[in-house]
Amino acid sequence: MTIRFATKSIAAYALFTLATGLFAQEKVVFGTNWRAQAGHGGFYQAVADGTYKRMGLDVEIAQGGPQMNNRPLLATGKIDFLMAGNLLLSFDNVKNGVPTTVVAAIFQKDPQAIFAHPGQGYDKFADLTKAPTAFISKDGQFSFWQWMKAEHGFKDEQLKPYVFNVGPFLADKKSVQQGYSISEPVSLKAQGFEPVVHLLADNGFSTYSTTIETRAELVRTKPDMVQKFVDASLIGWYNYLYGDNKAANELIKKANPEATDANIAGGIELMKKLNIVDSGEALTNGIGAMNTARVKDFYDKMVKAGLYKAGDVDVSKVITTQFVNKKVGMDVKVKAGVK
Repeated sequence: MTIRFATKSIAAYALFTLATGLFAQEKVVFGTNWRAQAGHGGFYQAVADGTYKRMGLDVEIAQGGPQMNNRPLLATGKIDFLMAGNLLLSFDNVKNGVPTTVVAAIFQKDPQAIFAHPGQGYDKFADLTKAPTAFISKDGQFSFWQWMKAEHGFKDEQLKPYVFNVGPFLADKKSVQQGYSISEPVSLKAQGFEPVVHLLADNGFSTYSTTIETRAELVRTKPDMVQKFVDASLIGWYNYLYGDNKAANELIKKANPEATDANIAGGIELMKKLNIVDSGEALTNGIGAMNTARVKDFYDKMVKAGLYKAGDVDVSKVITTQFVNKKVGMDVKVKAGVK
């Protein structure tokens, strides 16, 4: 017999386990796409404060990094859920017949940004097209840079390779550079430099980001488990942003010794300041919210940019909204007195 619980009722589930003695925890492995940091905080929060356990899940977070690519492990069943970046790799999976789907989107805005020097006439995104040099990584050149050219008129003549060394950018005040808006400004500030930050998301790059992806098979055969993981993760994110996140931050530092208190605090501040998580659809439907029209909008922009051909991707298979848009965890924000 399968017993289903209302998506908001983490307390009801806990009471049910106490009443029936069903204390068995279902093992779940969640793979991230990089080393532990503030941008992963809600997931570590749900581990640290027991939210996953109260949902009946024993969650292991397997962090990614330069030597660990968790993406192939999802399709092969070695992990159950994956923290993906933006929707481009999800498009690729559908195009190539890899049976995965996105079940939640933690970031309403992709943190990808272009940094510029203050006082150089780069106050608007359109001004960046005049920069003589744009430091963009190889991956960036074959993804968002193509959209920047098609949508905003950037030119390949501006390009110089970005090899994740900010030295050339700092030395050339007229240059601009790609950056991750919720982490790199913190380290740059520590060096005495505060960049002008232009989010791609604020200029039409409409992808969701930091998504939760799983196998279509799990959506079909274990929807209750998927729902519990999504709900607990969303509650974790509300508690991380608006509650006591000290224990989560300790787990982050334990997993990634390079994560300092200052870096974590700076990342949280920037997520809030730039409205990365709790904005847009999340304000009405809760963190994790998604809709298919926005996915199609982003796909159409990528077709225009030449990344795909029309019809390459069945957009209906990229996401499912059955586990989100239910306002799960919003009561945490209300109790914290945040409007």
